[in-house]
Amino acid sequence: MTHPPEHSHVVVHSPALDGSRRVTCGEETLGVASHIDDVTELLRQADLYVTDVEDSDLVEWQGGGPEDWPGLHEHPGS
Repeated sequence: MTHPPEHSHVVVHSPALDGSRRVTCGEETLGVASHIDDVTELLRQADLYVTDVEDSDLVEWQGGGPEDWPGLHEHPGS
């Protein structure tokens, strides 16, 4: 079964001042991501199983690609 293109269109918005990025699906905010793994988890929680969020037609990256997390390069405990 195929979904209409407007269904499940996910946007990873431009980084905020702290480097986090809001993730939305249509009008719904799925959450805030601090790392690409967070994007994958937010999609999973929304029952949107995307195996490769970096290269999926379902995910639109605004204000930078999947590698752009300014200010968040250091992970706590690293």
